[in-house]
Amino acid sequence: MITLRGAYSEVSKGKPCREARAHRTALRVGIASIIRRFPTHFHHFRSVNPLLSKLQPYPFEKLRHLFGRVTPNAKFSAISLGIGEPKHPTPLFIQQALADNLSGLATYPTTAGTDQIRRAICRWLERRYQLPTLNPATDALPVNGSREALFALAQVVIDPAAKAVVVCPNPFYQIYEGAAFLAGAEPFFVNSDPARNFAPDFSSVPADVWPRVQLLYICTPGNPTGAVLTLDDWRALFALSDKYGFVIAADECYSEIYFGDHPPLGAMQAANQLGRGYQRLVAFSSLSKRSNVPGMRSGFVAGDADILKQFLLYRTYHGSAMSPSVQAASIAAWNDEDHVVKNREKYIRKFKQVTPLLAEVLDVALPDAGFYLWAKVDKLINISDAEYAKQLYAEYHVTVLPGSYVAREAHGWNPGASRIRMALVAEVDECLEAAQRIVEFTRKLAA
Repeated sequence: MITLRGAYSEVSKGKPCREARAHRTALRVGIASIIRRFPTHFHHFRSVNPLLSKLQPYPFEKLRHLFGRVTPNAKFSAISLGIGEPKHPTPLFIQQALADNLSGLATYPTTAGTDQIRRAICRWLERRYQLPTLNPATDALPVNGSREALFALAQVVIDPAAKAVVVCPNPFYQIYEGAAFLAGAEPFFVNSDPARNFAPDFSSVPADVWPRVQLLYICTPGNPTGAVLTLDDWRALFALSDKYGFVIAADECYSEIYFGDHPPLGAMQAANQLGRGYQRLVAFSSLSKRSNVPGMRSGFVAGDADILKQFLLYRTYHGSAMSPSVQAASIAAWNDEDHVVKNREKYIRKFKQVTPLLAEVLDVALPDAGFYLWAKVDKLINISDAEYAKQLYAEYHVTVLPGSYVAREAHGWNPGASRIRMALVAEVDECLEAAQRIVEFTRKLAA
């Protein structure tokens, strides 16, 4: 069999340099044309990671397919409660900090970030969670948003030869599942328990599963349920981690949007209160929701210094350094709480107005925290979550996400079935308008 390199050599033998280049170009174009025309005959030219075949379509791909042939009612303007993208304005001082430091674009950043950003992250953690002094050199790293770091951690801590298991809440952020598959592990889903305010019930995991667990993802406050783990929940999780040696990845990107008098308990805070160190614990946070800067892609990981050391090694090869300009803006954001309080007050006003309105027709209540409502749609009518979302979009031009799209069928049922996720991320008037349309739509269906 003649390789492409060999073919180039054959057609170029004895040819002047310019003529040889022309022959090689013609051959390359010709081969590319043949491959495009007969792709199945040339599959042996392609080599891809077979684990990619395990990845499922992202929820929003499923939603686009669901709406594919639907023409929404032109009488209504579009309102989307589907994507959890903050819509409150980015604070001006953060914008200014970014603009003032554009000179940083002229330098390569270090993967570990500057001493200043690691110090700002550690000081914020100490203030927010009442932690003893952290070491900025070892206890925290800046990351380009929590999403990429949540995925990358699995590649660091999982031994693919060990038939590893990654425990995930269900419903869940789909990155957890993808990270497990591409690290060579299998996800094990723990269904949310409505009787526990939708917190996952880890006591339901069979005893023979735990010895194979190498990583456990937990989102608290939860996406989409808003559930917050209690100190007793953390005590039980830490006991399991200590017994079986798995790493806990605590996704806390919704921690600063809450509705009560007390902020949600954090993973490192729980460990400190229980007199435990941070061994096998990595916490993730982000400025996206806290400071309304989703486009800045700025967050951090903190916790077990030994894991972070290995994580930094991985990231050095992965190429995940944060721009110096973004680091400067992030420092400004982490050092200020006034804008966070004002942002939270907006969400409180919004949820207090919208939730009672929707509760007239849906089974829904104020969550512990976060900016989602996790509503059951069959309070007045017998309808699936996907069909409800499809008809609502067609008739009232409001987008919601079917709950079954953010969950998996596990242990005999899908905990997202008959539910929808609504992201109350827009300003209050738009969210109220959406709620009023949902009420009218649901009453009409039930009539």
